[in-house]
Amino acid sequence: MSAAGERVSVATDVGEARVTWVRAEVPRVVLALGHGAGGGIEARDLVALAGVLPGAGVSVALVEQPWRVAGKKVAPAPKTLDKGWEAVWGEVAGEGLPVVAGGRSAGARVACRTGAELGAAGVLALSFPLHPPGKPERSRAGELLGTGVPTLVVQGGRDPFGRPEEFPGGSYELAEVAYGDHGFAVPKKAPVGQEEALEVITDAVGAWIERLPVG
Repeated sequence: MSAAGERVSVATDVGEARVTWVRAEVPRVVLALGHGAGGGIEARDLVALAGVLPGAGVSVALVEQPWRVAGKKVAPAPKTLDKGWEAVWGEVAGEGLPVVAGGRSAGARVACRTGAELGAAGVLALSFPLHPPGKPERSRAGELLGTGVPTLVVQGGRDPFGRPEEFPGGSYELAEVAYGDHGFAVPKKAPVGQEEALEVITDAVGAWIERLPVG
């Protein structure tokens, strides 16, 4: 069992991945979170979730893809991302607790594509990139609609990769972070501050996990 805050290296067929644990004292579920293509686990939403959820019995496993660990600047193809994610599942699921597969942006897509096959209790999609900016005809809705497990989308109201009102109907839940962009940053002139925006994320995710049928 890995200690809280410990970084664990995981060998995969596509390079070395890394898992950073932030543990609950009495965990009842694990939330595995992958990063996007433009940054790492230092993203504000991932940091906020790792700071709050362990206090509610949710251990958080922050997963760094092999390309990121290797210091590369460009993310590989989706199939390679999926392989890296699948290879760390044994680490995040190794304690016998239910695991929610989650991630932001490209990491959200990975979680959607692989969650059911890996046996995830649910999928958390932060800033799901519904389409490339300005190209709504190139929809990735199929990945979201095909998760096959309980799914929560948390989306910024100003996200150029897909505003909440652009999302199709489906069995998933959607929580909006008003005024948030793709990184959940809010303008200084917005009626809500940055900390309030992050609280919307942590509150929504915490409440959703509480409702999951995880025993």
